[in-house]
Amino acid sequence: MTTPLTQEQRTVHFLNRTSFGPTRETIERANRIDVRAYLAEQLEPDRIPDTFVEEKIAALKTMRLSSRELIELYPPPQKAREPGMGMAPVQGPRQVILELQLARLLRAVYSRRQLYEVMVDFWSNHFNVFAAKGADRWLMTSYDRDTIRPHALGRFRDLLLATAKSPAMLFYLGNWMSVGPNAVIAQRQPNLPRQGINENYARELMELHTLGVDGGYTQKDVQEVARCFTGWTIRRPRGEAEFTFEPRLHDTGAKTVHGVHIPAGGGMEDGLKVIDMLARHPSTAKFIGTKLARRFVADDPPASVVSKAENAFRQSDGDSRAVLRAIIDSPEFFSAEAYRSKVKKPLEYVASALRVTGSETEITHQLLRYLGRMGEPLFLAQPPTGYPDVGTSWVSPDMLLTRMNFASDLVANRLPGSRVRSDALGVADAVARLIAPDSLSSATRTALAETEGRDAVALLLAAPEFQRR
Repeated sequence: MTTPLTQEQRTVHFLNRTSFGPTRETIERANRIDVRAYLAEQLEPDRIPDTFVEEKIAALKTMRLSSRELIELYPPPQKAREPGMGMAPVQGPRQVILELQLARLLRAVYSRRQLYEVMVDFWSNHFNVFAAKGADRWLMTSYDRDTIRPHALGRFRDLLLATAKSPAMLFYLGNWMSVGPNAVIAQRQPNLPRQGINENYARELMELHTLGVDGGYTQKDVQEVARCFTGWTIRRPRGEAEFTFEPRLHDTGAKTVHGVHIPAGGGMEDGLKVIDMLARHPSTAKFIGTKLARRFVADDPPASVVSKAENAFRQSDGDSRAVLRAIIDSPEFFSAEAYRSKVKKPLEYVASALRVTGSETEITHQLLRYLGRMGEPLFLAQPPTGYPDVGTSWVSPDMLLTRMNFASDLVANRLPGSRVRSDALGVADAVARLIAPDSLSSATRTALAETEGRDAVALLLAAPEFQRR
């Protein structure tokens, strides 16, 4: 039997989990129309005008460019000698990654399509690509724009296929260089450097993207799946990069994946069969259901919620909206046990602080540097696992000190481009209600009674209650 929350707590909790933090405006609307009606609105992001953010994104030049245009305008670092000058490096690709990071934080803070942005962040992390690896410095813009975002609230199978065909993913995990031992090109050019099967993508496809580490696959399955995806490669990876299937690289022999026979000569269809098989596998439903329950309910989600998410996944053919409804409609979601049980990741913390204080913010390098110091430089998680979604990974003395410094700098208006309005500084009690209605600890209340103005708001942003959502 779970303990119910008060109505005020329900609203704040709902917004903490389905957005990057509540604001006065979103609380008022959620209370006015009920959280379930609010959820229905958020599940249809295309119907929500987002003009302010769209105009801001449009001002970021790189966000609308192709990979060819990006590599031409922001070439690899070169050393150019000028008359009378030494060698000076030019760091072109840094601007591409920087604007991608700026856009992600901008959307987290200001977008009215908050649940959509939460899911974009979730899937970006699930299908992680390290933006600073080689050609991915120019491919990640398209990966975010053309692969993740169109499918963030759609069917899992469609998103899985989009990532499998993404030049960014193909480059990151090396599948674009994978050649089957009996491929035409291997037989005709046995000394070709680009030769041999790359198992990286096949392994991560099953371990991290679909089945999970305990999903029932074997090393033999990894090898067979890798054979299925030979020939899935990139045309012009350092130009107008696009997916292509190259028959000369493909392993033409018969394969067996999870006991399913895939006949010889299937070509690109081999990989498509694997995508369909994995997207609809029972282990995938459990794995994805568990991860979404962990994101929205608890680090160790109740088995009952995982079961509901898993069933919704299977019954809806992997529809993200159906899974989210099942999780959020569960009594466990609105329980006292779930309330403020999740530690905010750095992006969640910074965005929620800017939102709760109503800061007038131009997203700047300084904000991004703070995210890096907190341990979450955007798009720069090197391992394919991405950033962890459990509190123990984000709680340490150094990390908490950095958050306290950020809170102090924010409310003191020491962050370039960010300004907390003077009227916001005088309503610490109102900010407190947005953070934790009816449930500030006695220690926080005592400390708050001894402070006022800027110091009071900074204290709230550094308080244990605000570290959690």
